[in-house]
Amino acid sequence: MLRPILVALALLAPPLQARTPETPAPEAPGDLVTLELLPGWRTAQGTVMSGLRLRLAPGWKTYWRAPGEAGIPPQFTWSGSRNLAAAGFLWPVPEVFESSGLRSIGYHDEVVIPLELTPADAGRGLHLAGQVDLGVCDEICVPVSLDFAADLEIGSHRDPAIVAALVDQPLGADEAGVTGVACSFAPEGQGMRVTATLDLPADTAAGEAEVVVIEAGEPGLWVSPAQSARAGGRLTASALILPVGSAPVSLDREGLRLTVIGARGAVDIRGCPAPQEQGQALR
Repeated sequence: MLRPILVALALLAPPLQARTPETPAPEAPGDLVTLELLPGWRTAQGTVMSGLRLRLAPGWKTYWRAPGEAGIPPQFTWSGSRNLAAAGFLWPVPEVFESSGLRSIGYHDEVVIPLELTPADAGRGLHLAGQVDLGVCDEICVPVSLDFAADLEIGSHRDPAIVAALVDQPLGADEAGVTGVACSFAPEGQGMRVTATLDLPADTAAGEAEVVVIEAGEPGLWVSPAQSARAGGRLTASALILPVGSAPVSLDREGLRLTVIGARGAVDIRGCPAPQEQGQALR
């Protein structure tokens, strides 16, 4: 069975904050974040649904898969796991935080991240072991490393915390009433500017004060925060994509991912064809 696993943080480096010698660094609480592996069940597809619960100290937050310009991206490894062929993350709808003119995207207090696990052998149990590297922030940001290890027995009970996190997922394009998606590209400096045009109703689940996140879907590429504007049922967003190294920017349109985050939820759009490639022309 799954043995309860609670993991306290391990500091990787001193708190990250620019300060003068006269200004002492704020002290971080002793237990900023704990991690718990939640029990799983078998899905109709033969995978196993489990979850990671992160509990944060009051006032502290951690980050979504695309953390924004002021966030630290989470990193996961599964070294030490047995009978694990693949692991996928089903991220709940995140929050948008603004601080000192910078935007970050993530979660505060507590978050459960559902994991869809594919066993190498469906007839055997899963042993999960690995490491999560996170950034947690309040007035300062602290990188932490959490180790975990547990035998995961696959039962029929559905953990209500995982179920709630599965309900709190972004809508797909069809569910949100997206009728058109197109991206155009133009060289800019050492990179490329992508402009996405979405035919997305203004009363979608994202609601008002929309934030658009553009993910390149390719390693080695940095994407700037998107600037967006709405005109009726059309939402336009633009971001600059730059290579991290010296290689030129190379993009796969199918790998692009657009997420519209608002007060009432989010919309997840996979792939972004050229205007002339759309199944439905933009109006």
